[in-house]
Amino acid sequence: MAYSQQTITQARAAYVYEALNLETISERFNVPRTTLMRWKKDALRNGDDWNRARAAARLSGQGTDAITAAVLEDFVLLFQSTLSEVKANEQINPVEKAEIISRLADAYTKTMNSVAKGSPRLDKLSFAADMLGDLVQYIQAHYPQHAVAMEQVLIPFGEEVGRRYG
Repeated sequence: MAYSQQTITQARAAYVYEALNLETISERFNVPRTTLMRWKKDALRNGDDWNRARAAARLSGQGTDAITAAVLEDFVLLFQSTLSEVKANEQINPVEKAEIISRLADAYTKTMNSVAKGSPRLDKLSFAADMLGDLVQYIQAHYPQHAVAMEQVLIPFGEEVGRRYG
């Protein structure tokens, strides 16, 4: 199927500037992942390296907050996958698992503290997200009859918090 240049440009922009993965872009633009990979390869052959452009976008105009957010996102994904692997691995005895999890927790704490010091906006956003999560849990536990109203209010409010602190 032939796609318009506008679709290719929008897919590239989503990859470079929004840092979306190919699966998400595929769903957004209704383009097979294999087609997106072909577009990336074709662009690279023509001197347009989507990955390099993506890295440059993170480093430029967006400043240190964007870099900090990217590093934090990568760390959290790695943390979650490592923790899941350790928990599922039956070859590791319980004492070793506890030691590994302790080290992971220490690395997580140090990383989060560094983020808070290096990026006050991300720290505020993280705090706001935690507070919203706590509020949701509180309402679900103590006022479940208000869950629908809570959802109607908190979804747009969460977006507003993201715009303000994100």
